Amino acid sequence: MIDERQQERASLYALELLEGAEHAQFETDLAQDRELQSLVGVLRNASAALAHCANPARPPAGLKDRILASIDEAAEVAAEANPVIRPPLSSFRQFIPWAAAACFALIATWFGLRAMTARSETDALRNLNRLGEITLQSSRQQLEAERIVTQHLRNESAREFAAATANLEQARALLGAREQQLAEVRTQLANRDQLVTEREQLLAAARREVRARESEVTALVNRVDALTGASADVGRQLGGANLRIAQLTNALKTQGDLAEFKITTLASLLKNSPQALAVAVWDPAKQEGVLKIEKLPALAADQDYQLWIVDPQYPNPVDGGVFTVEPASGAARFQFKSKQPVAAVNAFAVTLERKGGVPKAEGPFVLLGK
Repeated sequence: MIDERQQERASLYALELLEGAEHAQFETDLAQDRELQSLVGVLRNASAALAHCANPARPPAGLKDRILASIDEAAEVAAEANPVIRPPLSSFRQFIPWAAAACFALIATWFGLRAMTARSETDALRNLNRLGEITLQSSRQQLEAERIVTQHLRNESAREFAAATANLEQARALLGAREQQLAEVRTQLANRDQLVTEREQLLAAARREVRARESEVTALVNRVDALTGASADVGRQLGGANLRIAQLTNALKTQGDLAEFKITTLASLLKNSPQALAVAVWDPAKQEGVLKIEKLPALAADQDYQLWIVDPQYPNPVDGGVFTVEPASGAARFQFKSKQPVAAVNAFAVTLERKGGVPKAEGPFVLLGK
């Protein structure tokens, strides 16, 4: 296949304007390429036909006068040099071919200039075409780059939107869980308020009983005073009354000690058994107490519930012992003693531990009360 460069060289060769090493190289290529030979033949025929189609070129107006003047000057010089010998008339005719050759040289020069101008214009058009192709290619590359950047930005926006959607779903799920926890805490607070109300009612009943016994003691003392100085039977009655007074006094002392007891209600921390509860009564004088439990879940064979007493003087809760509950009802009554002296009780707690208990709490908290 003939490229543009070969076509250009073929055009110059057909007009006989190719010279030097380029001319030799083209003839070498021409001898080996039949297609190039055919193209050169077509171009030569076209250039020959073009010469016949061109309008006759008129020589410059003063060319004829200058040629005749140069001939006259030559004749005068010759006459002065050889005054006797005059050239024949036919010598003028010898200058006609030279004049024609000069005209042909001028015409050839004009065609060469036209060919060079056409070649320059062709090179300029080719360079302009190449510049246009480069500009087009650059525009295409820029558009492709913008498309890639736009696609990248679109993908980034899609990923950010997906991440934001996932975060929103997680926030909604977390909000739902928090609302559920808040409802559970409100339920536990309501249960604790109910237990506090019940404990206050029990304390009020105990106070009423103490006041009733105090009234009874007062009545017995008044009776004893009324019976003073009576008979032996009255004396025996007085002795019985004194014994009754002593018993009531001991009872009153016991009721007075009851005010020193630490009574704490423990609420459930189990989601699967929110109704579980316990009441702990602590006797600081004897360093012992009683724990009454209801509705705790039954334990596995390798587990125990363990009671802990929170005393601010110790860094860790004091061990109160281990216990189990009835599998059917989840109830138990556990009498406990502290493993260390307890000065003040801030809270009671029950944890789920391995069989036999542990020196320090490890398992989850089951019940808690302050």
